[in-house]
Amino acid sequence: MGKNNLLGGALWDAYSKEVSRRMDNPTHLGVLTEEDAKVRGARLIVADYGAESCGDAVRLYWLIDPKTDQIIDAKFKSFGCGTAIASSDMMVELCLGKRVQEAVKITNLDVERGLRDHPDVPAVPGQKMHCSVMAYDVIKQAAGQYLGKNPEDFEDEIIVCECARVSLGTIKEVIKLNDLKSVEEITNYTKAGGFCGSCIRPGGHEAREYYLVDILQEVRSEMEAEKRKEVAQKSLEGDLSFIEMTMVQKVKAIDKTIDTHIRPMLMMDGGNLEVLDIKEGGGFVDVYIRYMGACDGCASAATGTLFAIEGVLQEHLDENIRVLPI
Repeated sequence: MGKNNLLGGALWDAYSKEVSRRMDNPTHLGVLTEEDAKVRGARLIVADYGAESCGDAVRLYWLIDPKTDQIIDAKFKSFGCGTAIASSDMMVELCLGKRVQEAVKITNLDVERGLRDHPDVPAVPGQKMHCSVMAYDVIKQAAGQYLGKNPEDFEDEIIVCECARVSLGTIKEVIKLNDLKSVEEITNYTKAGGFCGSCIRPGGHEAREYYLVDILQEVRSEMEAEKRKEVAQKSLEGDLSFIEMTMVQKVKAIDKTIDTHIRPMLMMDGGNLEVLDIKEGGGFVDVYIRYMGACDGCASAATGTLFAIEGVLQEHLDENIRVLPI
């Protein structure tokens, strides 16, 4: 049976080509032994981690040069879904060549980004995003063994969802990267809140310091503030498109364009105009004007002159502008 029959074409298309490749042909799948360590003058570390939230498990093998703490070889074995295999394979690749103290800083987001075909397109569908968390945790198990520390000692992130081991930083970044707007979407992407539910909002069986509803509100507010800041900056630099402008900015842009390109032409013949109102709707921006002086009652005011005014505004501001004389 083909993959499209197993998963459904739309779901399969949500996986990057890199994930698909590593699912079928993982680069670093295998085992390292004490004999391998002896031959290379290295120390063998074997770490296990099981993710109860999804039933997957991974075993990580490191060969470490004790003189430099560098990971000179690494392999893995994984029990679980194809995404867990691909994530584990990328996790091993990111570890290779690093010192243990550097490798322990690798996060699940680093693993997911490494699996992308394009920097802005997620490598896996939202419901599989949590699979990379397991790779994040097994690294800490291995580093703890080598350095003689508790794995939790390396945890510099606040864990919001204990059930799925999802950190505050992961949740915030996933919201921003994918423009998430609901707690349900956060759960789909990270599995946070998908089990006991205590981290969703206050009132669950276990009190938490951080809740998904509050994190979502905070990050969405930050995103909106950043968007307003970008718009304001573009406005100052003159890079703001007409459609991005506020109504006040649109009025000023129209007045400026009329003053520069239209009013001098009308005044040469003893005429003028004023803008009475601007309305938006149906995909159009309607500019209502009143002719003054020689233009008032002129035969061409409703034909050639009107078309000329409308053409100038469309050329310099937006093609959806319509000019309506009153």
